[in-house]
Amino acid sequence: MSRAASAAIAPGTVLRAGDQKAGNQAVMKAAGVLDNLPYRLEWKQFGAAAPLLEALNAEAVDIGAASDSPTTFALAAGLRGRVIGASRGTGAGTSIIVPASSPIQAVADLRGKKIGTNRGSVGHALVLAVIEKQGWKPEDVHIANLMPADAKAALASGAIDAWSTWNTYVAQARLNDGARIVASGAGLLSGQNFQTATVTAIDARPAALADYLRRLNIAWRWAAANPDAYAAVLSAEIGVSVPVAKLAFQTDIPVPVAIDDSVVASEQRTADRYLAAKLLRERLDAGPVFDRSFNGAVG
Repeated sequence: MSRAASAAIAPGTVLRAGDQKAGNQAVMKAAGVLDNLPYRLEWKQFGAAAPLLEALNAEAVDIGAASDSPTTFALAAGLRGRVIGASRGTGAGTSIIVPASSPIQAVADLRGKKIGTNRGSVGHALVLAVIEKQGWKPEDVHIANLMPADAKAALASGAIDAWSTWNTYVAQARLNDGARIVASGAGLLSGQNFQTATVTAIDARPAALADYLRRLNIAWRWAAANPDAYAAVLSAEIGVSVPVAKLAFQTDIPVPVAIDDSVVASEQRTADRYLAAKLLRERLDAGPVFDRSFNGAVG
């Protein structure tokens, strides 16, 4: 029996969860798994993974959800945390988009263009993957380091030629603004998303973390089986239309998976890609950053 499974949840336990738009809080609320919690759950919402992981590093939150790409950056930078949960999609939720009137029609047309995305994000990872696949040099694409709200405005004003972003942002741009996808992460990205907890929280509140992960995985399975019901709740929760919510979710449905050798190997490839692009100073050994003792929460 794992430490997480055998530990008891102490009375008065508080778990602080970092989240992003259309993330864990929305799906858990929609699935009704937040009732009768044996601890107090405090949510903190962030506009992107980078500030979420900064909060995790500062121990302002106990656990945070982010894709493999920004998680890699944070761990390589010294985050005292471990990945305790994982899910896998197709990578299609991340795309490089352009305005409807853009002369950019294909991936090859991105060469020499300015692409907005925030450094270390899954959007950044997609740009690197495109460069790699096309056989370009890193300098063949100009990356503007922008948070999602700033990138959206820059794309609308013409300050950037394209925007590499994810999930709800892609769906909103497509349905509301008529944006076109010129490159998708399907086949280029791992599609892995992680739940990372601080070492302090793992040591002090393992049973609460395990319960949180178990409820989260139940919620994602419920959403996959009930996409219309989930989209209806999600749209109200994050302030987007039902069609946007449904498109964002169904483009790349996350499937909870146990942390096994394939998850670790995929993360190692992501880390090595960043090292090759000279975005990491040293090679990150992926194995030690995972804690498999919470795999029982996958169900």
